[in-house]
Amino acid sequence: MQWTEKHRPKYSKEIQGQNEAIAKIKNFVENFYLGKLTKTKKKALVLHGPPGIGKTTLAHAIARETNSEIFELNASDLRNKLKLKEILKPAIEQQSLIKKGKIILVDEVDGISAADRGGLTELLSLITLTNFPIIITANDIWNAKLSGLRKKAELVNLKEVDYNTIKDVMINILRKENHFINNNILTKIAIKSRGDLRAAINDLQTISSIKDPTENLIDERKKEIDIFNALRLVFKGKPTDETLRIYDSVKMPIDNIILWVEENVPLEYQKKELKRAYDLISKVDVFKKRIYRQQYWRFLVYKNILLSYGISSSKEDIKTGFTNYNKPTRILKIWLNNQKTFKKKSIAKKYARKVHVGEKRIMNEFPVIRNILKNPEVRRELRLSDEEIAYLDKPI
Repeated sequence: MQWTEKHRPKYSKEIQGQNEAIAKIKNFVENFYLGKLTKTKKKALVLHGPPGIGKTTLAHAIARETNSEIFELNASDLRNKLKLKEILKPAIEQQSLIKKGKIILVDEVDGISAADRGGLTELLSLITLTNFPIIITANDIWNAKLSGLRKKAELVNLKEVDYNTIKDVMINILRKENHFINNNILTKIAIKSRGDLRAAINDLQTISSIKDPTENLIDERKKEIDIFNALRLVFKGKPTDETLRIYDSVKMPIDNIILWVEENVPLEYQKKELKRAYDLISKVDVFKKRIYRQQYWRFLVYKNILLSYGISSSKEDIKTGFTNYNKPTRILKIWLNNQKTFKKKSIAKKYARKVHVGEKRIMNEFPVIRNILKNPEVRRELRLSDEEIAYLDKPI
């Protein structure tokens, strides 16, 4: 039997390194059962974070502690809208026959591919109808396809497990198995797992069956990490050779990573540290422009170095404690600005096509052209929509 299953925690107090997340989940479930929804009145909660940190285990533990039946689905059950309605709709309506309550667990929701037919859309609609708390797990909640889910659910981030905590868990397992492994080997397994407790336990079981494990240590795992963990390693940790490669493991364009760093560096750095960090971010922006304007792609390596090792070395000492990083607001500001000018651009495009003039010129001369567009005949000729007419009639 796999040790990950044999020694899986049954209660939340046995799950180490996730105290803050445990408190939030308990509060969510208890308030749901008491008829006291959260302030945002959201009926679903998303546990997100890298693989192997206990998201699914935690959901099962909370269900056991609240005497709740757990109804579990995974990504394969969400492929089809009709199938999901047949499976999930009865579950969110019917009371449990054997337990006091019920928890709906949707596991690995980010496993749904772009080709899946309406499953995620149906899940979002069923969330509004549910009579029971829904707990959803995801490795990468910031995937674009899950934007609707982020609005519908509370988000709880589970952290990668500290290597010392992983080591303690492994020692407890070895005691139960009446087995001994050298302390240095346990330390190496814990560090090489990079926060993935499940992977560490699997490696521990493999090595425990080897006569001379010192010659068979498992290579460090190459796994993707999310942007939150990358920022934590850059902002809080000591700059190392590994820091230089940290963004290679983040599934996000480097230009988006720049925005994340820019947004969150003030949460960690102060005064001189912050000045040095922003100076490096400005240099990153210079290289970015040279790459795009002059196609000097060799400068990409400098962007990466400045944004990782450079930012990390800007701090005067190692940072401790937990910091809640924020999604970049500049993206939202750009979007809001684009929304404001969208109608103006669409009107200018129609006008430019009719008078055979460049759209850019019409945009520059729009205050003058706006008077011409007051004429109802001109509006009919351009076939302006009701929204575009409302934009023109709005007081300046």
